[in-house]
Amino acid sequence: MANRLSGSTSPYLLQHADNPVHWWPWGEAAFAEARERGVPVLLSVGYSSCHWCHVMARESFEDEATAAYLNEHFVPVKVDREERPDVDAVYMEAVQAATGQGGWPMTVFLTPQGEPFYFGTYFPPAPRHGMPSFRQVLEGVEAAWRERRDEVGAVAASIVKDLGGRSLAPAGTAAPGEEQLAAALLGLTRDYDASYGGFGGAPKFPPSMALEFLLRHHARTASEGALQMVRDTCEAMARGGIYDQLGGGFARYAVDRGWVVPHFEKMLYDNALLCRLYAHLWRATGSDLARRVALETADFLLRELRTHEGGFASALDADSDKPGGGHGEGAFYVWTPAELEEVLGKEDAALAAEHFGVTEDGTFEEGASVLQLPSDAGFADAERIASVRGRLFTAREGRPRPGRDDKVVAAWNGLAIAALAETGAYFERPDLVAAAVEAADLLVRVHMDEHGRLARTSRDGTVGGNAGVLEDYADVAEGFLALGAVTGEGVWLDLAGLLLDSVLRHFTGEDGTLFDTADDAEALIRRPQDPTDNAAPSGWTAAAGALLSYAAYTGSSRHREAAERALGVVGALGGRVPRFIGWGLAVAEAALDGPREVAVVGPAGDPDTAALHRTALLGTAPGAVVAVGEPGADEYALLADRPLLGGRPAAYVCRHFVCAAPTADPQALAEQLGAR
Repeated sequence: MANRLSGSTSPYLLQHADNPVHWWPWGEAAFAEARERGVPVLLSVGYSSCHWCHVMARESFEDEATAAYLNEHFVPVKVDREERPDVDAVYMEAVQAATGQGGWPMTVFLTPQGEPFYFGTYFPPAPRHGMPSFRQVLEGVEAAWRERRDEVGAVAASIVKDLGGRSLAPAGTAAPGEEQLAAALLGLTRDYDASYGGFGGAPKFPPSMALEFLLRHHARTASEGALQMVRDTCEAMARGGIYDQLGGGFARYAVDRGWVVPHFEKMLYDNALLCRLYAHLWRATGSDLARRVALETADFLLRELRTHEGGFASALDADSDKPGGGHGEGAFYVWTPAELEEVLGKEDAALAAEHFGVTEDGTFEEGASVLQLPSDAGFADAERIASVRGRLFTAREGRPRPGRDDKVVAAWNGLAIAALAETGAYFERPDLVAAAVEAADLLVRVHMDEHGRLARTSRDGTVGGNAGVLEDYADVAEGFLALGAVTGEGVWLDLAGLLLDSVLRHFTGEDGTLFDTADDAEALIRRPQDPTDNAAPSGWTAAAGALLSYAAYTGSSRHREAAERALGVVGALGGRVPRFIGWGLAVAEAALDGPREVAVVGPAGDPDTAALHRTALLGTAPGAVVAVGEPGADEYALLADRPLLGGRPAAYVCRHFVCAAPTADPQALAEQLGAR
């Protein structure tokens, strides 16, 4: 019999709808039930592509005896962290403070007032490696609740008080300048893995935001060291197992230092950020590898994650059914020499094994290998390699596919819109720009109301019930601004402005700091506020970037000042933890450079207008904004009073609306903007 999750729009919650556990969705009703029964709440937080979430579900939540005990002594609440990042953030902070680590599934025991008092992540069904079993944890918590209720209450109150006194947002007085950005560069250089690229050791996550900072720093200062870190890291990732050598797109992270073995889930946010990063690397260097990876990743987004409504699904699972039976992580992606030979024949299988690093011993489990691209050397027959790759891809398409979480998350779609719009413009792929427009239309039509308020998610074209958080407003505004730069349609600027007005009105504190939830959002045990990047840019620094760009387009001092106040935290953190505030550092580079404002005026459809527009988009000046339109167009303030030059289309490069002499020559414009 289905439980209370059966009416959910979250694929993750629906995966638990048939559990014998009597799950409640997050909400006041669950806590009212706990108060009425006088029992604690078990909060379990995860997401659909989380491998260990599925493991714990199979081992414990599908077990009748465990479920019966849980139902008798607790009110169990299940949360999709991707739908409720605020709930996840607040209780994850408590877990990390108490245990020194975190992860998913997150398991937290709460009082009926929502106060946490016992924490953990995955618990096995039997004691293992010094960990208690889940049943032991349940029995221990139940006994403590029954026998030492006052003590439990005091612990919970103390934890809430401690959380209320903690701040992840140290005050900063001003946006960082040259000295702070140089310190951040030094910090990244110290953490850099010169052997394998990236920063730190295993596990290795794609450092998209830090690499964007390094690209912008190179563009502004000509730092070859900054550029080399980007080049080498991007090449190492693109050649490693973290990148899908057949279908394009990146896995979530590599479990090893050398990018060989991934944790196989593919997330929309990672691939949107990396698509844009590789496109920007190509823009800066002309790298053929960067061009290929950007386009293959864009094609992956359209092929694997695009929904019927035109948005982009959240993720693909790491696990899938194995062709010969059973279920396992990476089953869709890995190969043995025998499987290569079955598809390709003996000679081409030997070539594929050498080309993709497939060995008899394997690089993964059970003798299977994750495909890599160790070197291009010795593979002169590009046509044969392309044939091998195509046949392997076709054969793989016949395997059981990983599950897909098809909810549309506003923030991550905003990231995808920016990536696809720019990649489409750079490589003259109008289909990618059209896909970006379609996703943006979905967000406006389904997620956004007339007051500039956003819903976090939708599924099958139906909006979810959770309010947007700061990253939703910021990333969607960023996507709309990028789309406006590419299409020249001022409506995207207007819509971005509507969202940013909501940021200023509902997410900004009196001191200019930013909160992750709106002032009228559901009250939790504390209002979450985190300026550091996680897998994607923090809402705080993403908002700073969008506010800065909007100010450059419009001349709004209000938005510029809000961006600079928000960047104060980057000055406070950039020199200490540059890996975790990379997007803020990238925005700070743009603020230091201006950012430059580019107005291209000329008749629509005119080849000379198009040439200037393309050159402007290809400029590497950090955070430069681009407006294109007919002479006298009023869609962008940047275009006002910008005449043609001797009757020809012209480009104006400005800072703070003070412009250099216009030019009709794309090469001269390229020199002003650092475009190749």
